[in-house]
Amino acid sequence: MTTPALLPLSGRRIPPRSLGPSSSFPHHRATLRLSEKFILLLILSAFITLCFGAFFFLPDSSKHKRFDLGLEDVLIPHVEAGEGGKQAGGYLIHGQGRDQHRHREEEERLRNKIRADHEKALEEAKEKLQKSQVEIQAEIQTEKSKIAKSLKNKSNKPLPPVPVPNLIGINDGDPVDPNIREKRDKIKEMMKHAWDNYRRYGWGHNELKPIGRKGHSTNIFGNSQLGATIVDALDTLYIMGLHDEFREGQEWIDNHLDFSVNSEVSVFEVNIRFIGGLLAAYYLSGQEVFKIKAVQLAGKLLPAFNTPTGIPWAMVNLKSGVGRNWGWASAGSSILSEFGTLHMEFVHLSYLTGNPVYYEKVMHIRKLLQKMDRPNGLYPNYLNPRTGRWGQHHTSMGGLGDSFYEYLLKAWLMSDKMDVEARKMYDDAMEAIEKHLIRKSNGGLTFIGEWKNGHLERKMGHLTCFAGGMFALGADGSRDDKAGHYLQLGAEIAHTCHESYDRTTLKLGPEAFKFDGGVEAVAVRQNEKYYILRPEVIETYWYMWRFTHDPKYRQWGWEAAQAIDKYCRVSGGFSGVKDVYSSAPTFDDVQQSFFLAETLKYLYLLFSSDDLLPLDHWVFNTEAHPLPVLHLANTTLSGNHVYR
Repeated sequence: MTTPALLPLSGRRIPPRSLGPSSSFPHHRATLRLSEKFILLLILSAFITLCFGAFFFLPDSSKHKRFDLGLEDVLIPHVEAGEGGKQAGGYLIHGQGRDQHRHREEEERLRNKIRADHEKALEEAKEKLQKSQVEIQAEIQTEKSKIAKSLKNKSNKPLPPVPVPNLIGINDGDPVDPNIREKRDKIKEMMKHAWDNYRRYGWGHNELKPIGRKGHSTNIFGNSQLGATIVDALDTLYIMGLHDEFREGQEWIDNHLDFSVNSEVSVFEVNIRFIGGLLAAYYLSGQEVFKIKAVQLAGKLLPAFNTPTGIPWAMVNLKSGVGRNWGWASAGSSILSEFGTLHMEFVHLSYLTGNPVYYEKVMHIRKLLQKMDRPNGLYPNYLNPRTGRWGQHHTSMGGLGDSFYEYLLKAWLMSDKMDVEARKMYDDAMEAIEKHLIRKSNGGLTFIGEWKNGHLERKMGHLTCFAGGMFALGADGSRDDKAGHYLQLGAEIAHTCHESYDRTTLKLGPEAFKFDGGVEAVAVRQNEKYYILRPEVIETYWYMWRFTHDPKYRQWGWEAAQAIDKYCRVSGGFSGVKDVYSSAPTFDDVQQSFFLAETLKYLYLLFSSDDLLPLDHWVFNTEAHPLPVLHLANTTLSGNHVYR
C-alpha cells in the first residue's frame, strides 16, 4: 500500500521518505541553511559566468581586421577576366602589416583585466558566504528600498502642462445678510470639529470612530489605510478658508498616500472620492501633487476594464490588477450606478494628461449601453460584464442606479453643453422614469419608486432625494420647453424629502420611507430608520436655492444642520444614529468621509452667495467635488467629435 503523504502544520505537502540506504541520512542537517547557501552559490555562478562571458564575447578588434600571419605584406593571388575572356593573372598588395607586438600587448592587457575581475568576484563571493542570514537580508532590503525610492521618484515626475480652465468663484461667497453669515460660520465650526477630531484620533485611517476615538474603515477601501477622509475633505477645507488644515492634508498626501498596496478596493468609491477629490483639490489650489496622485491612482484602476465587454469590474486589487464583482450582485453583474459614474473624472484625466485612454474607456461604456435594448425604456441596475446582458430587471433612481443618470446630465454640462449625445440619453431616461417610476401619494406627495420586474415598489430611499436637485439642474435645456415642468418636479421632490425629515422625532431623515396605505414618507422597517450623516436632501435644498432663491430651502437646511449638531455631535466628532424616530437614539460610531466632503460642503454653500463656485463654471461630481466646465477653447480633446 502506498504510504500517504504527511501534512505538516503549515499545510505544505511532504512526500514520504524513500526507503533504502539513504533513508538513514539525517535530513534535517542536510537542509540546514540550504536556501542561504543556494542563493550565494547562484551569485558566485553569476560572477563566474560573467567573467568567462566577457572573455569569449567581448568584441575582438582582430576580427574586424585581416588575419595577421606575421608578415608585413600579404600577397593574395588575383585573377581577373580580360578582354575576349582571356585570363590575366597576378597579385594584389593587401596592405601594410599590423604591429604584431602592439596587438599582443592589447591581448595580454585584456587577459589581465579578466583575471583581476575574476579574482575580485571570488573575493566578494567569499565575503558573502561569511555573512550571516540577517546581514544578507539587510542588504537585500536596502537594495529593495533603493529600487522603490527610484520608482517613486520616477512616478512623481511632473505631467506635461495643459491650459488650466478659467477658474471663477473659488474664494468668494461672503453673504451680505449677517444672520446668514452667522449660520455659515456655524457650519464652518462643525467642519472644524469633525476635522480636528479626525486629525486627533483617526489620522491616516480612512474614517473615524468618534466615540471609540480611533480609526475606522470598510470593505470599499480594502484593507489599507488610504486616508479617505483627508482626500475627501480637502476641497471643503479650501472652500471654507481653512488653509492650515488644507496644508496638513496636502502634506500627508505628498508623504504617505501610496496606491501600490495589495488591497482590493471599490472602483466606483475610489473614483468618486479619491480621483474626484484629488482633481478638485488640484483645480482649486494649483498644487501639482494632487494631479500626479490622481493620475497614479487612475492607472491602478484601468485593469478593472479588462473584461470581455469593457464594462469594468466593481472591485480591483491595486497591486495585482485582478478584478471581480460583488458576490450579491445579480449573478456576477456590474452595477449601473458604479460603471456609469466614471465619466466626469475620466474625461478630466484625459484633459490633464493628454492621454485619451481614460476618455475612451468611458465612451466605450456609453456606446455599449446605446446599442442595448431597454425594457420599457428603462436601464436595469445590473449588467453582466462577461456576456453584455442585463441582469435582474430592477430599475432605481436610488442606490444602484442614481448617479448614472446624474452623470449623463453632468457630462453635457461639463462639456459646455456640447455633448448632445449625453443630453439625449438623459432626456430619454427621464421620460421613461417619469412614466414608470414617479407617482403622487394619496396625501399629494410626489415620490420616485423602484421598478422591479414590471411592478412598482412604492418606496423611496434617502439616496433618491438627490433627484430633486438633478431635475432643477437639468431643467434648462430640456426638450419640448419643459424647463418649468422639471423645476417644479424638483421642488416637489424636495418637499417630499423634507417631509421625511419633518415626520421623525429627531428631524433627520430615515434611510428609506414608504408610501403604502396610510403610511407616507415614514420608514416602516427597523433597518431603514437610521441616518448616517447623508447629504442628498441638503444637496437638493442647495440646488433649489440656487435656481429659485426661495428662502424656505435655507430654512429647511438650517433645520437639518441644527438637528445634526444636536443629535449627531459627540465630543470626538459626529456620528450617525440608528433610529431617527427614537428620542434617545444610539450612535453607530462612524464619522463618514462623505459627511465632510458633501453634507457640510452643501450646507456651507447654501449659506453662501451664488458667486462661490457658480454653476455655469463648475460641475460637482457625485461626491460633491467641483470640477470646472471644459470650454471648447480649453479642451485638448479636439479630435473628439462630441467636443468638436
